[in-house]
Amino acid sequence: AISRVALGSRTETRFGVYCTMADHEVGPGADGTGVEGSSEAETSSELRSVLEQIRLNASSDTHNPRDVKHAFWETQPVVQFHEEAVDKPAGPIDNIMTPADVKQDPYNLPSGFEWCQLDMTESDTVEEVYKLLNQNYVEDDDNMFRFDYSREFLKWALQPPGFKQQWHIGVSVANSKKLVAFITAIPATINADSKTVKMVEINFLCVHKKLRAKRLAPVLIKEITRRVNLEDIWQAAYTAGVVLPKPVTTCRYYHRSLNPKKLIEVGFSALHKRMTMSRTIKLYKLPTEAATAGFRKMVIDDAPQVSAILTEKLKIHRLAPVIHTEDVRHWLVPQQGVIDSFVVEDPDTKKITDFVSYYTLPSTIIGNEQYKVLKAAYCFYHAANTVPLKQLMNDALIMAKLDDYDVFNALDIMENSDFLKELKFGIGDGHLQYYLYNWRMSSKSMEPKDIGLVLL
Repeated sequence: AISRVALGSRTETRFGVYCTMADHEVGPGADGTGVEGSSEAETSSELRSVLEQIRLNASSDTHNPRDVKHAFWETQPVVQFHEEAVDKPAGPIDNIMTPADVKQDPYNLPSGFEWCQLDMTESDTVEEVYKLLNQNYVEDDDNMFRFDYSREFLKWALQPPGFKQQWHIGVSVANSKKLVAFITAIPATINADSKTVKMVEINFLCVHKKLRAKRLAPVLIKEITRRVNLEDIWQAAYTAGVVLPKPVTTCRYYHRSLNPKKLIEVGFSALHKRMTMSRTIKLYKLPTEAATAGFRKMVIDDAPQVSAILTEKLKIHRLAPVIHTEDVRHWLVPQQGVIDSFVVEDPDTKKITDFVSYYTLPSTIIGNEQYKVLKAAYCFYHAANTVPLKQLMNDALIMAKLDDYDVFNALDIMENSDFLKELKFGIGDGHLQYYLYNWRMSSKSMEPKDIGLVLL
């Protein structure tokens, strides 16, 4: 889901400047309040009112997903909205099966279309997938921004240890061989309520805009499920910006401005009526050097130690990946324009003590003559042990700013809520729902902080 700084009112004023400033003592104004000529008490009161209105607008929702029919998902082994919470251990929803029980032939497609298996090691295939996603994948509600996954990002996202080419599925036009739909699965081992489960992560479900009426998406989902089941894997994790039966939990996007002038000019956020551009820029200004001693870019030799500290940190979450050294080498060793990772190294012992990372996912800016790309960093995995998480994340913000990112995005999962307000992240207008296929968590309701799994 693409999220922007949340709408501040029904007139679509986006409070990109002050939506988290009620908890700050220092602003860019001459008197430290952020608004010249106002008393600190007046400004504080106004900002709290603005913040409260934003939260009310952001949380209000007259749409009740329980009242919507989900013809496809109501046939699938997922938790349904009408189900009452039951007090029993986490486990599969469907009866246990074997690959021999699985349909052996692909599902039928509408006339004129055929299945294709995509080899993401081939540059021509990567280019074809890139073009499909670039032109048809996720946009924001106002059609102002569209995700622009780079070719290198796609190769990184779809070829982790143990990946299977048969799980990179396309639909093409039979005559022209043009790729018009896509879905993928990658292997993952997930800890779910203290149970270790072999799963897949489902991603990049995309259908060409002109073919949305062909009902290809349900067929794609059934086909990827069939192929995964043939490998004796029966559970999956996935996320979506829409509400389907039934989210494990719903998370919220937050955004930290790094280039506020550009963000305002392209409509990602807005200039508050009592702020000038120069004050807004000053508000979000960052230092030019990391504050943490021993903070440096990760190298491949750090992988075993990073694996160890991440494994320990992720134990506190109810839904989190099992991470081995080979996973760290793939997912977290820096790649230009794809993934940036940093460690804190003790100067005396040379031991890695802390870790932080973010991945790069730009968006195409639609219909803007001056700017074409919004360069966004997304918070990935982190482990703060010897320094506060707020300090570690602020160092990551500094690194992103130095590398010319426009915005730093984060979900309120893991311990992220510990730093969002203090580091001036603004609440976004986008939600992200986490889902599990054929797996029921225990009856205890989950909060965003219980999630330790980041899906691209």
